[in-house]
Amino acid sequence: MEKLVIQSDINNLIEVERFVSAVCDTYNINNYAATISMSLLQAVENAIVHGNKNDSAKQVTIQSDLCRGGLFFSVSDEGAGFNFSDFGSIPEQEGRGTGLFLMKTLSDKLSFQNNGSTVRMDFVINGIEASKALERIVTLRNYYATKTVYA
Repeated sequence: MEKLVIQSDINNLIEVERFVSAVCDTYNINNYAATISMSLLQAVENAIVHGNKNDSAKQVTIQSDLCRGGLFFSVSDEGAGFNFSDFGSIPEQEGRGTGLFLMKTLSDKLSFQNNGSTVRMDFVINGIEASKALERIVTLRNYYATKTVYA
């Protein structure tokens, strides 16, 4: 099992990127690094901002290990948790639930423990099905197609 513990500070997200890179190097799955990294960064940012309320005295723990068919990553904060059933599959309002949407869309399985203060994302590594990859692309395109981009 691989483990990283960081203080609740957004500036520590670079450590999470390094952690993902190291885990992907260990298992020679660098082609999954971007998908895993985006999901994990969302989870850690949520843990820092919402779980630990930006309290740098609190910690966020990230763990990774093998699971059936691939790898899992879990993120735990020191907060009280949250009611994850309040969040649907697509965010209803800008900025609320976007991180959970991305985690759910990019991972193969998303689950919560400890009243929502721990999130676990499983990633199938043995080979991703073409239909699942296409579903992810379509879901993300549909979501971002409604966003206005200002240059």
